[in-house]
Amino acid sequence: MSASALWIALGVLVLSTARSSEAARRLTTNPSRFANSTLVRLADYLLTGYKRGVRPVRDWRTSTTVSIDLMIYAILSVDEKNQVLTTYIWYRQQWKDEFLVWDPKEFDDVKQISILTNNLWVPDILINEFVDVGKSPDIPYVYVGNDGEVKNYKPIQVVTACSLDIYNFPFDVQNCSLTFMSWLHTVKDINISLLRSPEEVMFDKSVFMNQGEWELLHVLSAYSAFSIDGNDHYAEMKFSVVIRRRPLFYTVSLLLPSIFLMVMDIVGFFLPPTVERVSFKITLLLGYSVFLIIVSDTLPATAIGTPLIGVYFVVCMALLVISLTETILIVRLVHKQDLQPHVPEWVKYLVLERATVLFCIRNKHKFGPLHPKEVDVTQYKENNINSAKLNFLCCENPKHREKPMGMALPLRENTPVVDSILHEISFIRQYLEKRDEYRDIAKEWLQVGYVLDVLLFGSTWWRCLRIASRWALCGLYGSMLSDG
Repeated sequence: MSASALWIALGVLVLSTARSSEAARRLTTNPSRFANSTLVRLADYLLTGYKRGVRPVRDWRTSTTVSIDLMIYAILSVDEKNQVLTTYIWYRQQWKDEFLVWDPKEFDDVKQISILTNNLWVPDILINEFVDVGKSPDIPYVYVGNDGEVKNYKPIQVVTACSLDIYNFPFDVQNCSLTFMSWLHTVKDINISLLRSPEEVMFDKSVFMNQGEWELLHVLSAYSAFSIDGNDHYAEMKFSVVIRRRPLFYTVSLLLPSIFLMVMDIVGFFLPPTVERVSFKITLLLGYSVFLIIVSDTLPATAIGTPLIGVYFVVCMALLVISLTETILIVRLVHKQDLQPHVPEWVKYLVLERATVLFCIRNKHKFGPLHPKEVDVTQYKENNINSAKLNFLCCENPKHREKPMGMALPLRENTPVVDSILHEISFIRQYLEKRDEYRDIAKEWLQVGYVLDVLLFGSTWWRCLRIASRWALCGLYGSMLSDG
């Protein structure tokens, strides 16, 4: 009993499976299954007999005008070394296709339909500055209106060549062009126009991501037609994207540390010229060298120019080296006074006269006349011996013996002792005069070192103020551009 029931159930299952497969086959082979779909009927109506390889005009003398528009979405990267700009834009283009026209009343008032781009004619408009294919999303559809208006909207990652000027880094303003044109068709076949007015394109920042390193100032647009051989003319639409770098990060990481180190070098001029001052200057020089090694990867590098901030760093390093050299010279002059000759006259004239007047330096240590040179020892001996003899002869005269004398007169036999005493006194006098001369030489060189210290101090301050004012003017000019 159970076996017969099992065979009956198996037969019913096979029969139902056969009927379902037959119904599916009939459904797939039935061409009228989409008969009630308006969009399918409209697509079949538009694409039946459509030639996507032919420009869609009924009169071949009619030019197809392509209206284009773009909006800057983001500035992805700026490669100063390779002179490449990577942007992300929203690109729009519209044109009239005379073969894609229908009456909306015949298709349930459908006035717009999306069709695969590969099934339609699309103008060959490219960007001249393209250097690499970006990672752009694939948008396979376009919108087609009942009047034949085709709308092709898509986002594009644009990698273009741009002439970047980094002289005013990090206060630089860049102007990069995106030139749209037909690569093959002339103006007689394809012309280009703006979808919006130039003023709307210029100040449109509605979709721009304003949180990156670069700030969008404006987008300029200009139409032009050019000819290569003088016969055929090509239409092009140039968009000039003007962007400005935000300098806050580079100001904090590059300028402020350098300024702090230079201020410490300036403060070091107030230290006395000793070995400790030399050590302090050497420490600053080493610290600045390490700082330059750290920031070398941050500075933009090009083969055609050097940014102003790089020149500033080199000048600061040179000032540190000059300051260290001048400090070593002054320390040597101070601690090696007995080995120094007199200051040359040309040094006195240039440093102690002209420079002090030019930079309004108060010369507190005027040069006084040096002590008279030592008198010949023999002359001192003869004068003192003659004086002693004269006193001895006067003392032998009885008339002069009665006069009180303040000291005992040496006898004739004591003349060698007097000569020895006079010799010692003259030697002491020579030593004192020599020491005074060394002191005068030391004062002269100290005055020269003082003036050099003031000159280097003033030049360092002047250099820092000049660079700071230059960058302030660059920042002010950039803000005027953004406001204008």
